Amino acid sequence: MRDTEPTAAVVTLHIEESGRGDPLLLMPGFSEGIGDLGVVRKELAQHYRLIGVDLPGSGESTPIPRAYTKEFYEEDAQTMAALLDERGIRSARIAGFSDGGEVALLLAARRPDLVRAVVAWGAVGVIPGTLGPSLDVLERLIDDPPERLAGWSEDLVARYGRDNARGTMKSWTTALRQLLLAGGDISLGSARAIQCPVLLIAGDRDWFCPFDALKALAERILSTELIVVKGAGHAVHQERAEWFVPTVTRWLATH
Repeated sequence: MRDTEPTAAVVTLHIEESGRGDPLLLMPGFSEGIGDLGVVRKELAQHYRLIGVDLPGSGESTPIPRAYTKEFYEEDAQTMAALLDERGIRSARIAGFSDGGEVALLLAARRPDLVRAVVAWGAVGVIPGTLGPSLDVLERLIDDPPERLAGWSEDLVARYGRDNARGTMKSWTTALRQLLLAGGDISLGSARAIQCPVLLIAGDRDWFCPFDALKALAERILSTELIVVKGAGHAVHQERAEWFVPTVTRWLATH
């Protein structure tokens, strides 16, 4: 069985702009494209100049497979800041799911001058220690997926091909292990530098976002609202779309 080994490569971002008004940067999660945010993207484009961006190594942004390092969240925050700077955007709302949410929070910490407000869901500011035992499972996701993750495995293969999907998961999980060994911090340690209002949303069944870690992050941000959705997992925007979309739209309208 052949693995595709990720190598360093130039990042080419897949960007889709729609709507008019104040700028809003929207980022999907790891392995996803902006189209996967469907109704969220459509609704926000009714109110903002929506800049939808696939994270490097995900969706239609290259390289695929990406050579992830334990600094990849920092790298992605820098990439998104550069994207906004290149467009002459001095202040933007930022919204992101999962890894997109992690990048949004880190961008707000690193560039408080650039970020007006953040909505992050499925993001917690750290790699929780409870995730450690699951990394071996995620690394083998393409060839040996557990039943509950079989759909994700099939989707990755359909998107990228088996070799690229396998290489992506191997590289990403290796980087997460390295980050976890270094303490797991993404934005928690710098959360006090976030000056803008933040809305954090997570499902109470989201194993990526344990409540204690969410609470610790929320307590470090100067102005934050934390909503935990009962009975929801990681993809709250899909599982509770009828609640999620108007909630986020209303919150952004007041920030």
